Amino acid sequence: MSTQENTFDYIIVGAGSAGCVLANRLTEDGKHSVLLLETGGSDKSIFIQMPTALSIPMNTKKYAWQFETEPEPFLDNRRMHCPRGKVLGGSSSINGMVYVRGHARDFDEWQQSGAEGWDYQHCLPYFRKAETWAFGGDAYRGDSGPLGVNNGNQMQNPLYQAFIDAGVEAGYFNTSDYNAAQQEGFGPMHMTIKGGRRCSTANAYLRPAMNRSNLMLVTHALVHKVQLEDKKAVGVIYEQGGRTHTARVRQEVILSAGSIGSPHLLQLSGIGDPELLAKAGIALEHDLPGVGKNLQDHLEFYFQFRCLKPVSLNRKLGWWSRLKIGTRWILKKDGLGATNHFESCGFIRSKAGVEWPDLQYHFLPAAMRYDGKEAFDGDGFQLHIGHNKPKSRGSVDIVSADPHQPPRIQFNYLQEEADREGFRACVRLTREIINQPAMDSYRGDEIQPGLDIQSDEQIDAFVRRAVESAYHPSCSCKMGVDAMAVVDPHTRVHGLQGLRVVDSSIFPTIPNGNLNAPTIMLAERAADLIRGMEPLAPSNADVSLDAHWQERQRPQEAKRKAI
Repeated sequence: MSTQENTFDYIIVGAGSAGCVLANRLTEDGKHSVLLLETGGSDKSIFIQMPTALSIPMNTKKYAWQFETEPEPFLDNRRMHCPRGKVLGGSSSINGMVYVRGHARDFDEWQQSGAEGWDYQHCLPYFRKAETWAFGGDAYRGDSGPLGVNNGNQMQNPLYQAFIDAGVEAGYFNTSDYNAAQQEGFGPMHMTIKGGRRCSTANAYLRPAMNRSNLMLVTHALVHKVQLEDKKAVGVIYEQGGRTHTARVRQEVILSAGSIGSPHLLQLSGIGDPELLAKAGIALEHDLPGVGKNLQDHLEFYFQFRCLKPVSLNRKLGWWSRLKIGTRWILKKDGLGATNHFESCGFIRSKAGVEWPDLQYHFLPAAMRYDGKEAFDGDGFQLHIGHNKPKSRGSVDIVSADPHQPPRIQFNYLQEEADREGFRACVRLTREIINQPAMDSYRGDEIQPGLDIQSDEQIDAFVRRAVESAYHPSCSCKMGVDAMAVVDPHTRVHGLQGLRVVDSSIFPTIPNGNLNAPTIMLAERAADLIRGMEPLAPSNADVSLDAHWQERQRPQEAKRKAI
């Protein structure tokens, strides 16, 4: 498409987890022209494509918006890191590549909140459409989708299986596929890796569409605002190379800038809470008070132990080992360079009376920080554990009409007592699991939190100082029909024509799991809605829940109590 052309059928803002999916699907029949705008640039860096290097792009300004929250009042006034992808593939190019759909009841919860048509039975066909599962398709898993999903190195390190066995000994289910009928339990973890490379949406969806004449990609483009005329989106104004450009649209503008970027861009365009916009010096175009509200995220902390056997990945953190791992990956695309190292996991309920899992484990056979540095000398392992169904809510609030000025981000983490209670369960239940017989030959001293952390008050204080974001901001432009909903169940912005939001910001509530998989599913289904196609037929696949969830926290008694 000639760069002289400036009118398109669709304009997509953001080439991230959702935007790349939309760019592919909206151009595949050749009937519509699409302009895809991305503030970042190329994703061809080895640090993006090599799975084991995941900590680097997340902490690099070139590839990620390095947002910070306001001081969080319930986390000792700490400012929390909130990186968001600023590169082709968006956050799917900087994330940990963990593939978790969420529990089936998470999506039923969406429908119950007013997002009609987004229950599990309607969402499952789109999860299947998106993926190629390494072990073949069935009623739950896809076998011909763009997104490659597997288990990395097939749990070659013995610590992975020991953790699963410990979970079973503690009385929980053994779950062979948590993305199928039963999430609850312990089993292998899945990741978006294909051929040893990160399977971002840029690799899976955008690259196959790049040669289509009806798709135009513009990188290093910062969108300033959506243009509105008589309550209809007619185009966007964006900046590239020091110049301001205008692109017009015949059908729709679609915001896929993420849970920070999309509400901020709506507010820059005069869409949102009138009082907030007035404070930022922005003329009101459309009163929509829910824009930026309902912000949610997952928190987690590291439970770290010394390892009694010389099997942990701490032995692979030296420069010589890293060089060998990187060289093998460059030559063969396999080995330790071709995994995110989170190869086993667990999903459990925090207490009796919780219907589906609200706690999640990522197991890592090493003890280190997110920046890839060693936590201590010697062998170790750690569990990333978090309470995944928070009650606390925050907001994304514009502070200036200058599009270069980031918004004010406040999650209000742990504001609600239920969330603090959930993290107390994280500490106590994890100790019980790790003290099962399967871990006896590996389990050394508890480094963090440390056995001196026992009472509710001590646990609360530890969590306030140690907890980190799991980097899952969402729900800031929620889908629904109530007064605070921003988009309707067809992803259209309430009260406006020609404007949609399609990304994790429109989740009504946050699922129990990592957000990349449900974001891709959402974009797949939204693409059919945008094109006016008949949605895929709903699934009738069964969902497994513990029949006695109201009376018990887990299916069986533990073999050994925590020490």
